[in-house]
Amino acid sequence: MADAVVVGSGPNGLAAAVILARAGLTVDVYEAEATAGGGSRTAELTLPGYRHDVCAGAHPMALASPIFRAFDLEAHGVELLAPEVSYAHPLDGGAAGLAWRDLERTAAGLGRDGAAWRSLFAPLVRHWSDVVDVAMSDLRRLPHGLATAIRFGLRTLEQGSPMWNSRFREPVAPALLTGIATHAITPPRAVPAAGAALLLGTLAHVGGWVLPRGGSQAIPDALIAELERLGGRVHTGHRVDTLDEFAGTRSIMLDLAPAELLRIAGDRLPARYAQRLRGFRYGGAACKIDFALSGPVPWRAEGCELAGTVHVIGTRAEAMVAEHAVAAGQHAERPYVLAIQPGVVDPTRAPAGGHTFYTYAHVPNGSPRDVSDAVIAQIERFAPGFRDVIVARNVRTAAEMSTHNANYVGGDISAGAMTLRQFAFRPVPRWNPYATPIPGVYLCSSSTPPGPGVHGMNGLHAARHALRERFAVRTDPLALLRTRPLQYR
Repeated sequence: MADAVVVGSGPNGLAAAVILARAGLTVDVYEAEATAGGGSRTAELTLPGYRHDVCAGAHPMALASPIFRAFDLEAHGVELLAPEVSYAHPLDGGAAGLAWRDLERTAAGLGRDGAAWRSLFAPLVRHWSDVVDVAMSDLRRLPHGLATAIRFGLRTLEQGSPMWNSRFREPVAPALLTGIATHAITPPRAVPAAGAALLLGTLAHVGGWVLPRGGSQAIPDALIAELERLGGRVHTGHRVDTLDEFAGTRSIMLDLAPAELLRIAGDRLPARYAQRLRGFRYGGAACKIDFALSGPVPWRAEGCELAGTVHVIGTRAEAMVAEHAVAAGQHAERPYVLAIQPGVVDPTRAPAGGHTFYTYAHVPNGSPRDVSDAVIAQIERFAPGFRDVIVARNVRTAAEMSTHNANYVGGDISAGAMTLRQFAFRPVPRWNPYATPIPGVYLCSSSTPPGPGVHGMNGLHAARHALRERFAVRTDPLALLRTRPLQYR
């Protein structure tokens, strides 16, 4: 029997597994799907030779996440490719906001709002590691850079309030910022959405929104290789139906949504805690459409062809209309579409001359509707002729999302609504949100702080508690990743 078990092989589960193994523990990982990686898998979803990311595509946190910096993805064989333009936001008439990796170049392209963009982001870019420390913490301790935390907090409150237009004079800059806020699948003027926008926007001007060569699968593959080097094992195609399967294991880490914890824990959970888990809210969802293309997307606005990520919605006001419709359980006539074009930097994703094109549209939770026609219409709006380069498509509706990842309840790829309450108290209000009432059982999924994203920090925070409470190991998990493995036994 292993010292520790991890259920779920997404980036958080694998991060926890590697940390526990570096502490000298024996670790087994169990994954229900045939391929490990959770939301960071890559597969041929349309045609042979076209490699599509199953969920996560671009990775703003890959260079910035404390755990990935300590682990050093590139030293473990992950080649991270940074497009010149981190993200773009086209508008009608051929204009577009371009978030270059260079902050000054970005500001120069925003006309009268260039100085406002610079003043918003320059202090955060200068102290980006402190911004990451604030945003990626367990939200239970004082940040290291208190001054930066205050700047970040004040800007978040501004962009999450009716004051959000106060610094801008033209339409492009606010649309550019709203495009990232809308990643949260919630009305973009919500405080959690504003915080996400400022974090991701800051990182766009630091290392960029990188794409791993060959696909997002490279990230979990690197973590798995290290785990196996340390003696750990990954068991795929193994669906866990009860915690009783691991009787006698000293620590069980669950990279699972609350619904899955309820399923496998049964009556072992106290009634009050179980009731709170049942009250956990799942949010808006995604319908994902992958395209195989015969050529690049024919964007009308210059510069969009250089962007790894493109936010397709139009103005800030249009984004608000679309996201309020989703929040009300309706399908937006013109949905918010997040698009990723990895061929901008990675020719290995498709056969010569071809391109993979990743899109998802925001839809109500549980929606069975195929919205690919609406997505194509939105792309055509800003890239006339897009239909002519489509060779094949693959659609996964929100209702189908959980068939390949049980954590995506109703198609909620954030593993929980990003409300203000659930931003701070995921999945239930507790000082230690990772520990469950069952001794030795911990949650480490995106349903815990700091929330969704490919950064592994949920796994790190949960692993820290498990090491201290179950194995009396008080070494900083980041230090474990930078040094030789401990000898626990």
